[in-house]
Amino acid sequence: MTNIIATTIVGASGRMGQMLVKAVADHPEMDLAGVVDRPGCDWIGRDVGVAMGGPELGLTVEEDPLPAFARSQAVIDFTTPEATVAHAALAAQARLVHVIGTTGLSDTDLEKLSAAARHATIIRAGNMSLGVNLLTMLTRKVAEALGPEFDIEIVESHHRHKVDAPSGTALMLGEAAADGRGISLAENSERGRDGITGARAPGAIGFAALRGGDIVGEHDVIFAGAGERIKLSHIATDRMLFARGALRAAIWGQNRKPGEYDMMDVLGL
Repeated sequence: MTNIIATTIVGASGRMGQMLVKAVADHPEMDLAGVVDRPGCDWIGRDVGVAMGGPELGLTVEEDPLPAFARSQAVIDFTTPEATVAHAALAAQARLVHVIGTTGLSDTDLEKLSAAARHATIIRAGNMSLGVNLLTMLTRKVAEALGPEFDIEIVESHHRHKVDAPSGTALMLGEAAADGRGISLAENSERGRDGITGARAPGAIGFAALRGGDIVGEHDVIFAGAGERIKLSHIATDRMLFARGALRAAIWGQNRKPGEYDMMDVLGL
């Protein structure tokens, strides 16, 4: 008999939060054990199904994550860096699997997540989709195969409401390219070109971010050489693919040792 995984969703009123609530509620191996949102959110105290505009799900949206975490085995978190760090400390106390899709995390935030991972199983990725993680692997391999005479540019497009740039996925691809080249992304990154910038720095990894409409997510990695270009692309058309990946990560994380993992680990890549 399959064990049912009690799962809490934080940030339930957000676009991804609502997708995750629906995905967990419909999943045969998961039980929606808790739904949490930020203090002051008008969803607090309401049935989450009704708040989402559907039928009752029998679960009230809570403000305090601790009671929900205490009755859960996994928490899925697509919120803000500040909230995610706070959730990580609570997940460590409760020895949960903490699946993190939050982007825009600073180096200080990542250090705090690493500390929490001494007691919690943290699975974090800038993108939870199978296709993007395959793209990441390919980016690393192509960067390793091609010499520095090929310039690397990463172009990403998202909806008008996205607040961070470059996207977490673009940075994940940039890290893969830098790893393939054996260089530091932080020391070889070009962003936000404007005006008289001078020639492109040799070996740089460039980023461009486009925002508009309801674009779910599009990413291109371009390797531009003399007389030829190689382009690796991924286009997402439905956010539910990110939710499905996050659920797969939560299931995979059960009974794993505390530590930091990513979707490459989940997918066996």
